[in-house]
Amino acid sequence: MLEELTITNFAIIDRLTVRFDPGFNVLTGETGAGKSIIIDAVGAVLGGRVSAEMVRSGTDLARVEGIFTLDDENDPVVDLLREHELLDDGEGAVILRREINVNGRSTARVNGRAVPVALLGRLGELLVDIHGQSEHLSLFRVDEHLELLDRYAGLTSRRAQLAALVEDLRRVRRERDGLLAAQADAARRLDLLRYQVEEIEKADLRPGEEDELLAEKRLLANAERLALLATAASDDLSGDENRRGVLDALGRASSTLADLVKLDESQQETLEQLNGALYTLEEVARGLRSYADSIEADPARLAEIEERLDLLQRLKRKYGATIAEVIEFGQEAARQQDELVNSEERLEQLDAEIELLKGRIGELAGELSLRRREAADHLSAAVEGELRDLNMARARFAVTMTRRPDPEGVPAVPGDEGGQALPSFAGDGGETRYAFDERGIDRVEFLISPNPGEDLKPLARIASGGEASRLMLALKTILSAVDRTPTLIFDEVDTGVGGRGGQVVGEKLRLLGETHQVLCITHLPQVAALGAEHLRVVKRVDAGRTHTDVEPLRGPERVEELAAMLGGTPPPPSAFKAAEELLARAHQVAAS
Repeated sequence: MLEELTITNFAIIDRLTVRFDPGFNVLTGETGAGKSIIIDAVGAVLGGRVSAEMVRSGTDLARVEGIFTLDDENDPVVDLLREHELLDDGEGAVILRREINVNGRSTARVNGRAVPVALLGRLGELLVDIHGQSEHLSLFRVDEHLELLDRYAGLTSRRAQLAALVEDLRRVRRERDGLLAAQADAARRLDLLRYQVEEIEKADLRPGEEDELLAEKRLLANAERLALLATAASDDLSGDENRRGVLDALGRASSTLADLVKLDESQQETLEQLNGALYTLEEVARGLRSYADSIEADPARLAEIEERLDLLQRLKRKYGATIAEVIEFGQEAARQQDELVNSEERLEQLDAEIELLKGRIGELAGELSLRRREAADHLSAAVEGELRDLNMARARFAVTMTRRPDPEGVPAVPGDEGGQALPSFAGDGGETRYAFDERGIDRVEFLISPNPGEDLKPLARIASGGEASRLMLALKTILSAVDRTPTLIFDEVDTGVGGRGGQVVGEKLRLLGETHQVLCITHLPQVAALGAEHLRVVKRVDAGRTHTDVEPLRGPERVEELAAMLGGTPPPPSAFKAAEELLARAHQVAAS
């Protein structure tokens, strides 16, 4: 709901803050006081057209700010705010602001952040219906007619099933389109894949092979030096013909220490430690001699390793940074190769799946069409009944349903629309096929003929603001339980309506206020008396400048305003009595 509206330097309004009731709000006041300007300001903050003339004379900037409360986490407004990262979690409100400078340029903000005016307009369409401003009147948006009819008919769950089937169909079509695109250069692609798979498979790669080959190459490339180093180390331990080694010295030390132990057994452990070291070094010497003897230069094996490493490098340059990545590339190429080889078979499977899904979609879409036709008949009769109550007894209302033939569409029963056969297309199987989307095969539009002898016309072509308002009121009354636009604004709804009709209009607005927030500018006291909140718009002149204020009316002030609407200013005593009777009747209506 629109909780608070602040207007600054807008037209004749210098500074004005208005708080609204969640239910039925009426705005009254003399002609020219600024009632319509307030509605214009709401339109501006909802992304409507603005101009430099809206900036108050003598100022540089006009500003309108609206605070809207958000009650439902599943509200489309919340989804849109979240999509654009504009939702202030935990706040439960959204603040829209529009600024217009003296040059006619404007800026838009949502929760303090600058946004395109188009986004402000999208939010406005979800938040408020303003009659007479088609950009904010959902009933003038043809796409909304199908949504309203389906919600009226209770088809939400069936629509969800249909949308899921259509999404499945789109997924299968995407796969098929991908295969068809791949087939366009399938021969070239298949040759390349075969070459890649063959080259990688022929290499017979295994993880870790490259590290093993590099280690072996290092040994073979340094065979002579490795043998020399091992022999030298062995000679240092065992000695050679020119010198004694470490083992010879340790042997002599062991004999000497053995003699010492014969005299002092306390050194037995020292002798054992020395002998252990001697035995260890003897094993080391033998190992080094064996290692040196095992090393042989093998140029052929070295060349073989280098050739293999060169092959691995070439494969890595082409298919991946590591051997593991090359192997993975080969596996994926093999999978794609199989896919291309089997693409004809898969295409046949996908085509069959597409036709199966189309059949299911067509069946469900046909069921939806029948349910819509039944609901459309009930809706038309109900709207005409409401219009009779609103002094439009001879108006006609109709819901048209049309379909567009499409050879790529879904099969469905043609049906009948007002005695005229719907257009059809006979597919290869002789069945009728229609264009479709996630909503089905129907295009729905509301038509109206306000006066006898006039043809039914689209709602958007209605010229009379009063007729548009009353039609909107009739539809909103019927669709109130399913209409998701939270705030409704009516202007001129009582144009051409007398006192008795005004009572009916007021009661319908009051009833509508139980499910929506309703703002209504009215000149009829019968309507004004039924408002849950009565706001009087007054114009004052101070120091040669015009100012507009809004006053909430309570008790005697409200009686006085209603009396003035009944009998003029100053109102006669009889007007006061009539005003009190209107309020008493309004209390009875509210209590019933």
